[in-house]
Amino acid sequence: MTADGPRRMVLATIESAVWFVLAAGVGAIWVPWMITGWRVAYSSWAAWRAAQALGVVLIIVGLAPIVSTFVSFVRAGDTPIPGVYTQELVISGINRYVRNPIYVGVIVIVVGQASLLGQWTLLVYAAFVWLGTAWFVRVYEEPALARRFGARYEAYRRAVPAWRPRLHPWSGT
Repeated sequence: MTADGPRRMVLATIESAVWFVLAAGVGAIWVPWMITGWRVAYSSWAAWRAAQALGVVLIIVGLAPIVSTFVSFVRAGDTPIPGVYTQELVISGINRYVRNPIYVGVIVIVVGQASLLGQWTLLVYAAFVWLGTAWFVRVYEEPALARRFGARYEAYRRAVPAWRPRLHPWSGT
């Protein structure tokens, strides 16, 4: 954290909270609502109830890496806003398991919404989210992080998968 730690942490908390609301509001709430109108598209079969329960679980599971990442960045006195790069490479918490936990979390949430609502068009949206973020990560984020953090980022990138979590946390060695 920088020399003006407490002030920076407050600012990082505010910036991160605003970004969380904006990004979540658009990607995980507004767009799925535009696609589905939040209409449930299946019957009362018992199997559909299980699909709904799975959807709720996936939404909760998807929130966990997002919240964890935001907390890790704020503790470092920074924010996970794309393009606003941190002073230090944040490789704590969930980032020790997967390099893109926010993007993975959003995709899991949208898949959960598809299951909860029985709206399989949301699976198409989830695929587009993944393709778009994978492109953005490959073309912009990874090269920018490699330039900024050099060998440390390259070691992290080689050790921690981008889209599927490791079974054990990366120790950084």
